[in-house]
Amino acid sequence: MRIPTEPRVIIRSCREYDPQKIRRIVREGIEELGLRPFGRTLLKPNLVAAGPNFPHAFTRPEFGEGVLRALKDVGGGSMRELAVGERCGITVPTRLAFRESGWDAMIERVGGVQRYCFEEQPQVEIPLSHPQRLRDYLFTPEPVARADFFVNTPKFKAHPWTTVTFSIKSYIGIQDDRHRLIDHDHKLNEKIGDLQFIIQPQLIAIDAITAGEGRMLTPTPFDLGLVIIGNSQVAFDAVCSAMIGLDPRTVDHIRLAEEYGFGSADVSKVKITGDVSFEEAQDRAKGFKVGLVRVEKYFEGSKITAYAGPPPEPEHSDYCWGGCPGAIEEAIEILRQYDDQCDAKMPRMHVVFGSYAGGIDARPGEKVVFIGDCAEWKGTIAGKPVQIRSQYKDRGHLDPHTAQHEDIFKKMAVTTKKMATSGSNVIRLEGCPVSVAEQVLALVALGGLKNPYTDPKNIGQFLRGYLGWRSRVALNKLQRKRYQHNGTFTQRGEAAPSVGAATK
Repeated sequence: MRIPTEPRVIIRSCREYDPQKIRRIVREGIEELGLRPFGRTLLKPNLVAAGPNFPHAFTRPEFGEGVLRALKDVGGGSMRELAVGERCGITVPTRLAFRESGWDAMIERVGGVQRYCFEEQPQVEIPLSHPQRLRDYLFTPEPVARADFFVNTPKFKAHPWTTVTFSIKSYIGIQDDRHRLIDHDHKLNEKIGDLQFIIQPQLIAIDAITAGEGRMLTPTPFDLGLVIIGNSQVAFDAVCSAMIGLDPRTVDHIRLAEEYGFGSADVSKVKITGDVSFEEAQDRAKGFKVGLVRVEKYFEGSKITAYAGPPPEPEHSDYCWGGCPGAIEEAIEILRQYDDQCDAKMPRMHVVFGSYAGGIDARPGEKVVFIGDCAEWKGTIAGKPVQIRSQYKDRGHLDPHTAQHEDIFKKMAVTTKKMATSGSNVIRLEGCPVSVAEQVLALVALGGLKNPYTDPKNIGQFLRGYLGWRSRVALNKLQRKRYQHNGTFTQRGEAAPSVGAATK
């Protein structure tokens, strides 16, 4: 994939979610950039979480409709397929996210658009060879690996682990769960950098009409009133960062993508056009709050006291921004959406991350939860000696070929049993990372809170989405077995990558 020699960003004013206005803006942007969708054209939105409890977390369907219609306007007969694909978050079936977000209804309305739930598709092995790589290969869904024209339509948001999530960060959604959680720890930014080698978008159009500040899953709405379009991912994210007063190179995944050769983060080298000047866009974005709040600070004044030490050596940093501490922040925010008595019900408790060396001021009867394989501590809790040893294994022990999907109902059973049968006030949650879903379930059990996964309003749709997902995966396995003999699939049972799947 060639990186544009002239990175361009187009900033257009759009105060309303009017699909026809968005269509015109994006069509004009595509034409200004000299692009023409062709072959297998794939659009990826950000549907990390959707529905009434997450109103500002995802790319709105009206925005997606405008982009899809614009692609049809310009691409015409050049596109062999026009598709939308995504993997949502927190172990929710992507089928459910498509439905609850309104994207399913929109796709049907537009017509002629294929929908892909990435966790239901064959996973393609992509080799890596750059010297800074975390591992020698990654897996991505077949629709991504074989896309001829890739369109990224993220949501303009803050992020508690990576500061912001614009175009580059949204690549975490081009992996299914079993591969997504590998290296989703203190090396998260490096993982995101590695994902850039899978594919680069020819077109980026971000939903910045109502942006999301402060958080990722439950952000506060921020009226920005913009549609921003570009042709170079690093340049695009650099402009968006500078717009909110942030030096792009202080955002690790943007800096790494630049170092890996995917474009320049120097905003002065980007040609910026549109009916909104960069200065006016900066003025609209004044006061936008980003992420990166340490867990100790986040829980100040609540019934939860958090303690965090550094993640394990030899990959030493002072805090695990990409792993368990950020996950518990998102977990508690989710629970507040589903249970308005969340904070009142929560018992006084303590949560510990990483190699923590300080004291833990827990009184008799208060739970102390050590979260993550790398958690370690030695001291006295409520007058009793306690030693927690690290269970962390070097990432070299993780093999994406043998990674297994962790079923949400299995997570529910295991976590609930652990909370219920623990005879001690000291509890250990294993994992690297311990996911948002698992921490939601742990807090539900400890606080007697409403469980989002079994919420009576959503359980029927959730089960239908879950059963549809698992049935599709089972059918894929049968099809792979049927065709393995003719070389269509690799010996590991994954789809063979197409030529150019990992080019840059």
